[in-house]
Amino acid sequence: MSDPRLPAPADCVLRDLVDRRAAATPDRVYALFDADGSTWSYADLARWTRRFAAGFQRLGVGQGDVVLTWLPNGPHALAAWFGLNYLGAVSMPVNTAYRGALLRHVVALSGARLMVADARLAPRLAEIDTAALRQVVAIGGLPEPVAGLELLPEAALTGAGEDSDPPPRPIQPWDTLAAILTSGTTGPSKAVLCSYAQWWAAARAHTYLDADDRQMVTLPLFHVGGTSPCFNALVRGGSVAVVGAFDTRSFWDSVRRTGTTAMTVLGTMASFLASQPPSPRDRDHPLRKAVIIPLNGAALEFGRRFGVDWYSTYNMTELSCPIFTGRNPETLGTCGRPRPGTEARVVDENDCELPPGEVGELILRSDMPWALNHGYHGDPEATARAWRNGWFHTGDAFRCDAEGEFFFVDRIKDAIRRRGENVSSFEVEREVAAHPDIREAAVVPVPGEHGEDEILAVVSCVPGRSLDPAGLIEFLRPRLAHFMVPRFVRVVDGLPMTPTQKVQKHVLREQGLTADAWDREAAGIRIRRDRLDAARLG
Repeated sequence: MSDPRLPAPADCVLRDLVDRRAAATPDRVYALFDADGSTWSYADLARWTRRFAAGFQRLGVGQGDVVLTWLPNGPHALAAWFGLNYLGAVSMPVNTAYRGALLRHVVALSGARLMVADARLAPRLAEIDTAALRQVVAIGGLPEPVAGLELLPEAALTGAGEDSDPPPRPIQPWDTLAAILTSGTTGPSKAVLCSYAQWWAAARAHTYLDADDRQMVTLPLFHVGGTSPCFNALVRGGSVAVVGAFDTRSFWDSVRRTGTTAMTVLGTMASFLASQPPSPRDRDHPLRKAVIIPLNGAALEFGRRFGVDWYSTYNMTELSCPIFTGRNPETLGTCGRPRPGTEARVVDENDCELPPGEVGELILRSDMPWALNHGYHGDPEATARAWRNGWFHTGDAFRCDAEGEFFFVDRIKDAIRRRGENVSSFEVEREVAAHPDIREAAVVPVPGEHGEDEILAVVSCVPGRSLDPAGLIEFLRPRLAHFMVPRFVRVVDGLPMTPTQKVQKHVLREQGLTADAWDREAAGIRIRRDRLDAARLG
């Protein structure tokens, strides 16, 4: 490899990084697991990585193979991911809330024959066509048999020792380390192909971090927001604190207990924390740096009140934080400016650049090869659409001011952002429309109380039938992830249509919440995540 723009394998390939860190700083802490207070040194990380790699290899996994992982945050999720990459294989993590049609789509898309799954999730596989899947390593005990699948105990991975054969060829910066599922927008979910070079570029974008920082991981390891801190820490020789889901009441205690110095704060998190009553301990904590998305009034209030330096960025699974702010920006809504080596343009529907202040689609490219995604697994058509004319099309509406700052405006693509999750309206509509009393359905975002979206389902009924909104929610609960179940339901005589019989969603968005919209939370129906505590490893 002679291109000076690319990192050396020793600086970005996970196998090389794990071996190098374990040799240089074996006793340095890499991960603290808040659930039980246990820690992994870099030597521990290498030991478990190599043990899982040996187990995967014994199960027939080789370089380039895609393996599904379906686990809550914890030691097993980390060891499975790292063990696969140690062999040069590809990790494809699955949202632990998936079931039904969503799960079936992901399993089929992967083409994987092997999955590592929490035993409590495995029964959901009995409800779907498992496509090429043949073996499931169950973590936490063997579940009831699933037709067509060989269920293997955890020891199938952990009992193979630490010795595995090296990959047939050296792992390179442009090789795929993960296929990360991103929400479907105008179609089913896609799996983003991410290279080592892409994640290295994302890690390098966080210039404010150093080896002494401990980053808190609150987002799941099936999200790039969860995997990024883990990879960032590995690149820098730092550490991570792996905690459960964000909880306003226990957040600062968790920061103090884990020694967290840096993290990503989603807009709703900043809003929740800034709205808490003042406390004498508001600045009695180690947190000093935070990327806050979006940069709204609550973000600034959070930084000032708690004594935390704030930054903001624009990113998605397909990117590597191409736009970033400096320290403590004051301009509300800014995502910052393009990083060196990144080109950003705001364009019209013909990819013609728009003047400052006008709203269009953000498109991007990098002068470093492989710094952005290299397509969608099993979906060449979607890859070609996203990468047309040599630029990556984000599907997001932006404007750029005369000073070169970029501002997120809205989503061109048909997605909803709720509680830190990207929700595909396409996938929600499909399940809503499956209700026997519903003729047609459209799902749109409406403003939530804390700066993100809530989900409104607008439906019309089959002639001669009526709909009980609470009954619809009960119908959807076993079919959708908890965060995808609509909060609001509105029943109308018919949806607004174009002459070509496409739903005019912009009309529904403009109408927003009307007086006749039913609110499930007002009706006392709250839907929460199924709690899955990670098992201790070893």
